[in-house]
Amino acid sequence: MLDAAFFVRWMTAAAAVLDREADRLTELDSPIGDADHGRNMQRGFAAVVTALEAEPPATPGAVLIAAGRQLISSVGGASGPLYGTLLRRAGKALGEAPQVAAEELRSGLAAGVEAVGQLGGSAPGDATMLDALVPGVTEMSTSFAAAAEAAEQGAQATVPMQARKGRASYLGERSIGHQDPGATSSALLFAALAEVAR
Repeated sequence: MLDAAFFVRWMTAAAAVLDREADRLTELDSPIGDADHGRNMQRGFAAVVTALEAEPPATPGAVLIAAGRQLISSVGGASGPLYGTLLRRAGKALGEAPQVAAEELRSGLAAGVEAVGQLGGSAPGDATMLDALVPGVTEMSTSFAAAAEAAEQGAQATVPMQARKGRASYLGERSIGHQDPGATSSALLFAALAEVAR
């Protein structure tokens, strides 16, 4: 069973990996976006950790809701609302239980992923964060490590895709050949989850 402390460790690990990978995310974003994805994610998750340390939530759901709220208020562009929606919707799905099972987390994240698709008007195959989120959530029923691997493969699979949503879609066929930065940062979230679950 996973308690609030586990979820705080997950968000802290996510902040650490996004901090390490900020330059790579920005490099991925440069040819197809605003070249700010790495910095935005770095800043947003640093703010999440600060907020969670200042006032640690008592339940897993409350951790995710607080994290999502912080991302919406501190991250510019589309990333803040999309990641904020993912975590807030997942947190609401978990309710007020003091501990949740891995399968409940999977169901909660599935609800969050559905909300992201609705907000962005996107689907798997559009070269967006969903291309990592959907396989990641699907494989959570196997293990967190399998989820991280599937999400990473999903992010890499965006390279030959033509972007159909977001800033990259403005480039049309020129978006082909670039790994989607949002899918890449989504895969890093799963990598952080697998890390804290080891």
